Amino acid sequence: MYKNKPILGLIPARGGSKGLSKKNIKETMGKPLIAWTVEQALTSKYLDKVVVSTDDKEIAEISKKYGAEVPFLRPKELARDDSPTIDAIMHAINWFEERGEYFDIIVLLEPTSPLRKEDDLDNAIKLFIENFDKADSLVSVGEVHLENPCIMKRIENGYVKPFIEIDENIYQRQQLPKVYFPYGVIYLSKVDALKKYKTFYQERTIPYFIERWQNYEIDDIYDFICVEAILKHGLEET
Repeated sequence: MYKNKPILGLIPARGGSKGLSKKNIKETMGKPLIAWTVEQALTSKYLDKVVVSTDDKEIAEISKKYGAEVPFLRPKELARDDSPTIDAIMHAINWFEERGEYFDIIVLLEPTSPLRKEDDLDNAIKLFIENFDKADSLVSVGEVHLENPCIMKRIENGYVKPFIEIDENIYQRQQLPKVYFPYGVIYLSKVDALKKYKTFYQERTIPYFIERWQNYEIDDIYDFICVEAILKHGLEET
């Protein structure tokens, strides 16, 4: 809780995965991938609950081992490859409200984005609540570097063409306009606003800026290798 606002920390982790089998519990630097996010969430001074939403009993047991609550198993129809994450979030909110437990804010933490600094979660929560009158949600964003859309290409009739037509000649990356990608370090919203918009991208969404080394999400084995190398580098420096 922060400034009398109860806050739910939710970690979505379904059992299936096309890109990398059982990625949420794949061992990473000596522990399952999801354990990194659970442990990070538990260090927060402001999260009232750290809950894992999963359909998978093995993920549930591992999550509980590392300290998360798993008060329910997510229905299978909310854990398919094409199931929107927002449906799982609404299921969790409704589950608690049906039992008389209400939260003002929900924080979504993706286990496939474990590259968080020690104070990221609480800094993001404080930033959001300090802007509570003019913001309804917050999303972590990292600056796009090599894949800036201004230098990306598309293929048209077999030829390489600009993805975005721009009027000026750009010769260096430093000349490009800054653009950002929403990495899964943290998503945060007022519960009432999330019910209304059914997305974290709302009319009044503010950014939480992350660093270059945090700009990774695990979808396949190549992402996994990159993230594991960064985690190892961080541990070796501490």
